[in-house]
Amino acid sequence: MNTLARLLLLLLLLYFCSSADTELILRVRRGTRNYKDRCVDPDTAAVREIGETWLRWRGQKVEYCRCASRARARCHYIPVTTCYVSRCYSGGTCKEAVFSSDFICLCSTGFTGQQCEINLNEKCVSGQGYDYRGTWSISSSGTECINWNSTLLREKKFTARKPDTRILGLGNHNYCRNPDGDSRPWCYVYKKSQIVWELCSIPNCTTDPVLECVRGSGQSYRGAQSVSKSNAKCLPWDSPAIYHKSYTAWRPDARELGLGSHNYCRNPDSDLGPWCYIYKGSQLTWELCDIPKCSRKPSTITTLGPRAPTTAIRGAFCGQRSERPSSSLPIFRIHGGQVSDIRQQPWQAAITVYSPRTKSHNFLCGGVLIDSCWLLSAAHCFQERFTENHMHVILGRTFRLQNSSSEQIFDVERYWIHEQYNDVNYDNDIALLKLKSETGICAVNTPEVLPVCLPELGMFFPDWKECEISGYGKDKEFSPFYSEQIKQGHVRLWPQEQCVPEKLSGREITANMLCAGDTRGLDDACKGDSGGPLVCEKDSQMTLIGLISWGDGCGKKDIPGVYTRVTKYITWISSKMRSN
Repeated sequence: MNTLARLLLLLLLLYFCSSADTELILRVRRGTRNYKDRCVDPDTAAVREIGETWLRWRGQKVEYCRCASRARARCHYIPVTTCYVSRCYSGGTCKEAVFSSDFICLCSTGFTGQQCEINLNEKCVSGQGYDYRGTWSISSSGTECINWNSTLLREKKFTARKPDTRILGLGNHNYCRNPDGDSRPWCYVYKKSQIVWELCSIPNCTTDPVLECVRGSGQSYRGAQSVSKSNAKCLPWDSPAIYHKSYTAWRPDARELGLGSHNYCRNPDSDLGPWCYIYKGSQLTWELCDIPKCSRKPSTITTLGPRAPTTAIRGAFCGQRSERPSSSLPIFRIHGGQVSDIRQQPWQAAITVYSPRTKSHNFLCGGVLIDSCWLLSAAHCFQERFTENHMHVILGRTFRLQNSSSEQIFDVERYWIHEQYNDVNYDNDIALLKLKSETGICAVNTPEVLPVCLPELGMFFPDWKECEISGYGKDKEFSPFYSEQIKQGHVRLWPQEQCVPEKLSGREITANMLCAGDTRGLDDACKGDSGGPLVCEKDSQMTLIGLISWGDGCGKKDIPGVYTRVTKYITWISSKMRSN
């Protein structure tokens, strides 16, 4: 009987256990979907599945991480050494784990990604965008792109989980790419619970004809020719086939040589001209490219490198804008004038300086973009001799204090105040700033960022011609605040014989100054607008005639504002740019 009782008790226990298991399964299955946990990097938005491992920087040390249960990253420090062969783009420093083949890249400023393949400053697309490596992640319908590493794309042709796709620009990110030679970069998106692909709405770069021809032996050539003389297609400079070659995208000086994740002809070794690696039959070799020579007459100022604004002295693309000034906007003072959009003044810059007291960057003055890495402003803005590493230049921003997807922000490498600047009467009130860049490329042409044209020596504009001013300055002379939004105003060029001390409380006027004002007494520059542009239209291009300098109050009737006469300084500007 005892044996029978024990058997019944065991059967009862088995029954209840199986019932409990059934109940557990039912609870787990409840709901419409059940996704596995994933680890998401808060800094890069990289997505990793449970069990995946990776390296990451923590200060100057490297951690080995594993995506554990409940989407928790378990990390610990590991020893690393310099890679025997670098696998980092854009001059990044390669480190590999001592006890494994894992590697990690320490990227140069302006680059990010596992192999420094993502260019944070690439804001537009050239051609079909095969080599686009920027951070645009919105499709043409305004939908956020799906991460190329997502398991949702497992069955798709193009996904970062397939081998050798990094050469196509795919990785653990959701940025637009063109891996299949489509008309422009694209990405996968959700549309009505379906995953489809869409082209991306990245702006096109302005093409500089100078970049598509060769000067001398072509060491500075940065065009997009990608076939050799025999019409063979060039191999990408990061192709695994040329990994053992001397000139590849992995070199520490690759950026300076023009090598990267593209297949454009280059001349990194001072050969007879640009060349590239190709296959002839099954044989890997190299061949020169057939690129036309540039005309012998050089541009006044040149900027080397792709995707850079062209020279601003009456260049083909300077002084253009995608939006004409609107006459329907509400009135808002510059003093006077109208609220505006940066696309109407894409050359307008805001210069900020770091304040140790507030531990933040504060607005200082306006500026004017005249070339990819060059800016003009007023000398009196820099009388305190701020150090360059405390200064920023902001381009492409409509609202002074609000970040924008169209903005481009740069450090200042160096600035020059005119040697004969007079801080008493503001004679020679002009300063030239050079933006910091390691590639020779700074500002990129977009609808929100374009250089203004510089005038030719002796360029003449008739008296009373209507021109434009813009800036973020105060609305009234004694206002405590700068404008929150960029403003524009219209003023007329005064005859020189009326630009006299009697009109300006007896203050001295020199031949390096010009006067402009609104005969209605409505529009005028005011405090904070200093260094900003006075532009006039010439041959359908906006040309920089003056820099906002000083005045007797703001917007007083029959009293003009005083501007630095830019035509007097073309030689000074050109000589500084050439020698630096």
